[in-house]
Amino acid sequence: MPELCLAHPELEGFITLNPAGEQTVDFANPLAVKALNKALLAHFYAVKHWDIPDGFLCPPVPGRADYIHHLADLLALDTGTIPESASILDIGTGANCIYPLIGAHEYGWRFTGSETSQEALSSALAIISGNPGMSRQIRLRRQKDATAIFTGVIHKNECFDATLCNPPFHDSAASAQAGGERKRRNLGLGADSVMNFGGQQQELWCEGGEVAFITRMIQESQQFGRQVKWFTSLVSRGDNLPPLYRALTEVGAVKVVKKEMAQGQKQSRFIAWTFMDEAKRRRAF
Repeated sequence: MPELCLAHPELEGFITLNPAGEQTVDFANPLAVKALNKALLAHFYAVKHWDIPDGFLCPPVPGRADYIHHLADLLALDTGTIPESASILDIGTGANCIYPLIGAHEYGWRFTGSETSQEALSSALAIISGNPGMSRQIRLRRQKDATAIFTGVIHKNECFDATLCNPPFHDSAASAQAGGERKRRNLGLGADSVMNFGGQQQELWCEGGEVAFITRMIQESQQFGRQVKWFTSLVSRGDNLPPLYRALTEVGAVKVVKKEMAQGQKQSRFIAWTFMDEAKRRRAF
């Protein structure tokens, strides 16, 4: 904690002691979580400016970094080394721009972030502008068609080494609200408590939930199979995998990979698929 407080002194005001006498922060306090994120990003990823508007998701930094590092391992499968100049498409980059910030710092990759929300795009642009040099590594594109994922974002003759996505989990606003209430109960908080797990509609839910969103992504990815080496998406629950595997078989994916991840007690995973065989992936781009 001392190093984090040095990186972002504001964090010091939110430090408390847990029952074991160890320093921690109150993860139910959105201001504390935001201050912790600012400190983590400053200390580990040299991010000088980071902020998000009220009501947007405040992502856990370690979990987002895990996805980036496992994606690097995936890209290394083809050549034996992690590429130094990979081009990555972040679907739904959000107001926080978290994946591009981490990936650009850790691996020097170039990112394109897509987003349907103009408010989220404006926030992400402010983050990029506030960090010298990031505008050369991160660019943003507005997805004007809310029913499309890659169409309108991947341009003709444009290629990406990989795509990544943290899809909306819930299938309705009511489901998202119920999920928030469960988190409140787990933290022992009342219904009127301010929470750190906010989120806009497009961040939390979509018609049909996560399976429907990723299935649509799989179907649309077939059109761009020659322009992208690896398509990837987080999958929040293991029992969502079987219908996704069936969808991948239906579109003719050449190879499918599942990457398991763990952050403390939290288990997560992402799936990756490609329409190129190994020889084509080695030669591509």
